[in-house]
Amino acid sequence: MTVLKAYCQDKIQLIEGYLKKYLEAEGQYPPLLYEAMAYSLFAGGKRLRPILLMAAADAVGGRGDQFLPVASGMEMIHTYSLIHDDLPAMDNDDYRRGKLTNHKVYGDGIAILAGDGLLTAAFSVMLSQENVEPAVLCQVVREISVAAGPRGMVGGQVVDLASEGKMLDEETLKWMHAAKTGALFRASIRSGAILAGADSEQLQQLTEYAEQFGLAFQITDDILDVVGSQEKIGKSVGSDQRNDKATYVSLYALDGARSKADAAVANALKALEPFGAQADILRKILLYLTTREE
Repeated sequence: MTVLKAYCQDKIQLIEGYLKKYLEAEGQYPPLLYEAMAYSLFAGGKRLRPILLMAAADAVGGRGDQFLPVASGMEMIHTYSLIHDDLPAMDNDDYRRGKLTNHKVYGDGIAILAGDGLLTAAFSVMLSQENVEPAVLCQVVREISVAAGPRGMVGGQVVDLASEGKMLDEETLKWMHAAKTGALFRASIRSGAILAGADSEQLQQLTEYAEQFGLAFQITDDILDVVGSQEKIGKSVGSDQRNDKATYVSLYALDGARSKADAAVANALKALEPFGAQADILRKILLYLTTREE
């Protein structure tokens, strides 16, 4: 077993154990809502955002597993976004992580409410974090809320929807994806660093890593939507073209998109140089996600 696989398996076990205990403690009423929330929450995700949060804390000399409530809240926000993103009014996808999407199982109404439930509960979960100065925790939760809201993921989704059938310039495309996809990565990594007591220079370097990571991730995702297979990546492929969405591939073609992804990876790795071996997990995550099988 590789170092990265062992690290991720350990953190996934912690995150999923925490989330299951949280749902059990909530009382499970109304049962249909909690069933729908759990369906997507435990549908086999990589838990990438909470793992990045923990790995960033480790990179500055902290212990990432001490921040499980905040990390788990990040996963709840991400899962809500997937439920809503798959809806007929958004990307209209039938499969997510190799399983039927939430609305295909529970209907549009319950899927919307399951996403709403996960989003709003996430902030309560994050604020239950112990052994962190209240001012620091408030700073982190505020940063995450901004990343998830109109200035982040929600705003990016709006630009995405409004851009269907249009050819975007690079600046608009980059802003859209930095908000829609990159903002939660940035908040995850910065939050882990802040919780673990990063100094200003460390936080600046990890912020640069996060932004380049998000860019590389999105470009790779755009590429896989064209050349990937549903069996390997766990979701429908070709949806960007079907929905006439602006992507790095539509703007630069495959070779140009691959070149931009390579540049973002190189910049992200450079940002991690000051951290030495403590940032090895962040390096390994980046290289794994940007060399996924096509």
